[in-house]
Amino acid sequence: MTIAERIQQLRDEINEHNYRYYVLSQPVISDFAYDQLMNELIRLEQEHPEYFDPLSPTQRVGSDSDNTFEQVVHAYPMLSLTNTYSKEEIKDFDQRTRKLVPGQQIEYVCELKYDGVSISLIYSNGRLERAITRGDGEKGDDVTANVKTIRSIPLILKGKDYPDYFIIRGEIFLTHDGFNKMNREREEVGEPLFANPRNAAAGTLKLLNSSEVAKRPLDCYLYYLIGENLPFETHYDNLMKSKEWGFRVPPYIKKCNSLEEIFAFIDYWDVERDNLPFDIDGVVIKVNSYRQQRIMGFTAKSPRWATSFKFKTEQALTRLISIDYQVGRTGAITPVANLQPVQLKGTTVKRASLHNADQIALLDIRLNDMVYVEKGGEIIPKVVGVAHEYRPAGSKPVEYITHCPECGSELIRNEGEAKHYCPNENGCPPQIKGKLEHFVSRKAMDIGLAEATIEQLYNHGLLKNAADFYSLTKEKLVNLERFADKSAENLIKSIEASKKVPYDRVLYALGIRFVGETVAKKLAQAFQTIDKLAGASLEELTATEEIGEKIAASIKQFFNDDKNKLLIERLRSAGVRMQYEPSVSNKISDILAGKNFVISGTFRHHSRDEIKNLIEKHGGRNQSAVSGNTHYIIAGDDMGPAKREKALKMNIPIIPEDEFLKMIQSGMFM
Repeated sequence: MTIAERIQQLRDEINEHNYRYYVLSQPVISDFAYDQLMNELIRLEQEHPEYFDPLSPTQRVGSDSDNTFEQVVHAYPMLSLTNTYSKEEIKDFDQRTRKLVPGQQIEYVCELKYDGVSISLIYSNGRLERAITRGDGEKGDDVTANVKTIRSIPLILKGKDYPDYFIIRGEIFLTHDGFNKMNREREEVGEPLFANPRNAAAGTLKLLNSSEVAKRPLDCYLYYLIGENLPFETHYDNLMKSKEWGFRVPPYIKKCNSLEEIFAFIDYWDVERDNLPFDIDGVVIKVNSYRQQRIMGFTAKSPRWATSFKFKTEQALTRLISIDYQVGRTGAITPVANLQPVQLKGTTVKRASLHNADQIALLDIRLNDMVYVEKGGEIIPKVVGVAHEYRPAGSKPVEYITHCPECGSELIRNEGEAKHYCPNENGCPPQIKGKLEHFVSRKAMDIGLAEATIEQLYNHGLLKNAADFYSLTKEKLVNLERFADKSAENLIKSIEASKKVPYDRVLYALGIRFVGETVAKKLAQAFQTIDKLAGASLEELTATEEIGEKIAASIKQFFNDDKNKLLIERLRSAGVRMQYEPSVSNKISDILAGKNFVISGTFRHHSRDEIKNLIEKHGGRNQSAVSGNTHYIIAGDDMGPAKREKALKMNIPIIPEDEFLKMIQSGMFM
C-alpha cells in the first residue's frame, strides 16, 4: 500500500468513526484506538504535506489564524418563519394552505424548533464547500473554518447518490451539559458567564480563531434540503435520504395528515421538552410536498408553506423575600433572590439568579415584589420580570450593595464589566477558601481534599493561603474531626505528591485571574521559570500567544502584590515546581533555543499549528505579536501589512516557509 493510499484509508476510517460516534451515537472502537488512528494520520500528513486536504479529519481542530468573515449572498434567501401562538392560528394557517392548493391532499411535517443559530451548508461533489450564517436573510457570514470543527457535520459525504450540488440548512446549538461546562470553566478564570446556550453558540460561531471554536462543544441538527436535483419531491423523504449521506437529521420528526395529529405533536413536546438535553422554543410545521411549496410561494419575509408554533415559556409567579450577595473565588459579586417556594417544571424553586446590578435596575426589581421566574438550561433559575400590579405601596428600588458582605471592603467595578468585585482577595474568606479549593482541584495540584475539609482547616487557622498546605503535618491533623491516623497520612502523601505537578499546572493553580489551563500552558512555554514570568513586561506578555492586554494586566497585578511574592517563595521553598520541563519525547533539538518567532500569513506545505509545533520541538518560542525581542518572522501568503511594516522598521528578518524548513534541517539559525 502506498503512502497516499494509507492516508486515504485512515481518513475514510476516521470519518466513519466520527459518523458513528457523533451522528449515530454508536461508537465501535475505544477512544484510545481512535486516537491511535488519528495520531498516525497526523504523522503521515506532516511527513507528506503534498497530500494535504483541507477536509481531512485532522483539520477539525481548527486553525489559529484570525479570520475575518466574508459576506456571502445566499443562493436561496434564508427567510424567517411566521410565528403562531395558539391552535386557532394553526387552524388559520391550515385554511390558507388549502385555499392556495385547492382540492389537493395536504401532508404536513412537524419538527422541533431548536433554540440555536441557523446555518446554511453548501456541498459540491460530496464535499463541504461553504458554511454561511443567516445574516440578514439575503447574505450572511462565511464561517466555514469554524463549522469544520463541529464533528457532527460531515466534511465529506457517504455513498455516491447525492446531488452534485445542493444546500442543507439546520441549527447549531449547545446542549445543557456543554453550556454548563463552558460556564464553569469561565467562572474558574473570572470570565463573565454566558447568559444562555443560544448566545453562547452564536458567540462561539463568530470567534475569529477556529482553534478556540474547536474547544467548545457545538452540535448541529440539519432539517431542510434545497437544490435542483434532489432525489425526492417531498421534504420528509429527502431528509431521510440525507441521513444515508452522513447528515445528523433530528429524530423528532413526524408526518401529519390532520390538525389533530399536529396538535398531538405540539401537546406532546410542550411537556417532553423539559426532558430534552437542549433548548427548544416551539414546533415547526411544513407542507411536505415540494410541488405544493412552489405553488404556495413566499411573502416578502417568509414562506407561505411553513409556520412555527411558539411554546409559552414556563414561568412561575412568586414573591421576592430578600436578596443575598454571593462572593466568588475571583471576588465577583452575584446577587441571588430568595423566593417564596414555588413549583416550576417539577421542582421546588427557592432561589433564583439576579445576575448583576444592571439586571436589577433594568427590571426595576424591589423587595416583596411578585416576580416571574424561569428555568431554562441554566444551573440556577433566573428572575425575568416583575408583576407590577401586585407591587406594595411605598416600595423602593433596590440599593445595590457598595461593600463586600463578607469582609466589608468597598466594591469596585471595572470599566466594561457587568459585575462588581471585592478587591480584598487576600483577606476575604470566600475568596480565600475558593482559591484553596481551586489550588487542590484535579486539574491544578490534585490534592485529595473535600470542600468541607478545607472549610474545617481554614476555620481552625491551619490554612490561610495555598502555601499553608505544605506546612501541614500529621500531628496537626489527627486531633481534628474527620481525621484519623490513616486519613491524615493520606492527605500528607497527597500534598507531597503535588510537588511533582508540572509548572504549567502550578501556574493554573495559583488562580491568577483570566489564566485558565490553556493560557497557563502558553505562559509556561513562553516564560520557562516563574521568575521570568514575574519579571516580564506588558509588551513581552502580550507578544505571547493567546495573551491579550486584559490577561497581561492581570498577570502583572498578581506578581506586583507583595503577598503573592511571598506566596511564590514559600511554595518554591516547599519544593513546588517553578520551571518548565518540556517533554523529552516531544523535543527534537535545541537549535531554536532562545529564539522568538512570529508567524503571519497562510502556508503551502504546513498549517500554522504545524509550524508552531516545529518551533517548539526545536526549542523555540512562539509569539503572537512583533516586539523588541522577536528574532524572526516566518511569512506565508497574505502576510499582515502591519506586521511587515513593523518588522522592517525594527530590522527583524522575514523568512518564507521553505527557508525556515531549510534552516531547521541545516541547524543554521543565528
